[in-house]
Order: sequence, then C-alpha cells, then structure tokens
Amino acid sequence: MHVKLAWHRLTHDRAAIAAAAILAALCLITICAPLIAPYDPTRQLDIIGLKDQPPSVAHWFGTDPFGRDVLSRVLFGGRVSLRVAFLAALAATTVGVAYGAVAGSAGRAIDALMMRLVDICLALPRVLLLIAITALWGHVSVSALVLVLGLTGWFTLSRMVRAEVQGLRQRDFVMAARSLGASPVRVALRHALPSVVPTVIVWATLDVGQVILLEAGLSFLGLGVQPPTASWGNIMQDGADRLAALWWMSCFPGLMILITVGAVTLLGDRLREALDPRDLPTQ
Repeated sequence: MHVKLAWHRLTHDRAAIAAAAILAALCLITICAPLIAPYDPTRQLDIIGLKDQPPSVAHWFGTDPFGRDVLSRVLFGGRVSLRVAFLAALAATTVGVAYGAVAGSAGRAIDALMMRLVDICLALPRVLLLIAITALWGHVSVSALVLVLGLTGWFTLSRMVRAEVQGLRQRDFVMAARSLGASPVRVALRHALPSVVPTVIVWATLDVGQVILLEAGLSFLGLGVQPPTASWGNIMQDGADRLAALWWMSCFPGLMILITVGAVTLLGDRLREALDPRDLPTQ
C-alpha cells in the first residue's frame, strides 16, 4: 500500500476534507458543551411558564415538555451519542480484527467452527437482537449500551479480516517467514494485520455512522440512553407524542444526526477510494 500516495490523495479531496472538518467541529462543540450550553440540560427552568416553547431569542431550539432548554440538551446529548458511537465502533473493531485474524491463521477445523458461529450471529437481525437484549436488560447504562452495540457489530468485519489473512498466507513473504520458523501469531501480527489496516479503517469509520443511528433508534424507543441523561434519540422521543406541535423536538436533534451520519459516511467512502490500491495513481 502506497501510504504517501493515499494520504496525498485524501488531503487533496475536497469532499473528504469537508467531511472531516464537519466531524471535527461537531466533536469540538460537544466536548465544549459545558462551556457553551446556555443552561443545565437537566434543569427544569419553569415547568409551567416555559413548557413547550417554540424557538426564540432566549431559547434558540425551544424548550421541551419539562421546561428544559433543547439547545443545551442537544449539545450535551451529542457528547453521549458520539461517545457511544466511537467507543462501540472501537470495541467492535477490536473484537472483529482479533477474531478474524485468529480464524484466518488457525487450521481448517478451528476456522470452520469459528466461521459457523459468525454465520449464526449474522443470521440474527442486529436491530431485533439489540431490542431483545436491551429490553431484557432493563435500564441500560451508557457503558452497558456501548458494550451491547460493540459486541453485536463485529461479525462482518471478522469475515473480512479472515479473508484478507487467508489470502496473505500464500504470499511469498509470508511463506518465507513461516519457513524461517516464525509462529502463526508472529506472522499475523507482523505481516497479515498491517495489510488489513486500510480495510479496518474504512469499516470502522462507516460503523460509527451506523452505531449513531442504532443508538438514536434504541433511545427513541426508550431502550437506550435513559432520561434525564440526554442523547439525540431520547430528545426526539420527548416530543414524539405531539410531533406536529413540537416539531423542534425532532427537527434539531434529527438534523444533528443527519449531518453527523452524512459526514461519517462521506468520509468513509472517500477513505475507501483513497486507500484502494487499484485506484491509486502510479509513479
């Protein structure tokens, strides 16, 4: 992989730069939420006088049925939603790479057993599996939600890594290393895993966007992040029973989800093109 050529191509891609800038700005804004949010996100300012107020100069994103400032909740909710997405994607990536590398380096019997387990997991719809797990769990903490999302999202990546590792086993440099006495673990760490890094980076980037949508959906259903902790999903749920009247409750957090997932998806697509050796220019 020509890393320098890929990096040059990525840094000269306007779409990739724009997507990365949007994500960086969103992360910075949510990190600085305690400094820029006008109110405490859980504070009921005036449950009677400020209940269900539309956007105004005092409250740019309006207020919710409990008299809380929606802008403050969106800012703090972004911290939770993005943290869950990044940590869950990291967990899924770690498990998927490790599992796929072991399966690809092991013998036929172990590989067949490990892949049959993955096939069983892939046969279960992830959304239904998440709903069942969180419903049975009861009140799910943010840490538990990260764990559930991460441990149900690595199956596809493990198959991709396993295929890459098995393809590399027949390469000359890998066979030479094995002939010199290198153990399967050393071959996987020194030769196989570095070759799958581009695939892993692209997959992890796209998985962040998918996890944001899954977390928002679970929180909207009351199975994800639990009130009074704010997330983009449960902010939308607060106004779901009167969607037409409280349009701002769904509009602003939904817009944040749309922008974030769109930027992540765009960045992932551009990364895939930049890191694809078939598309790299030759010297």
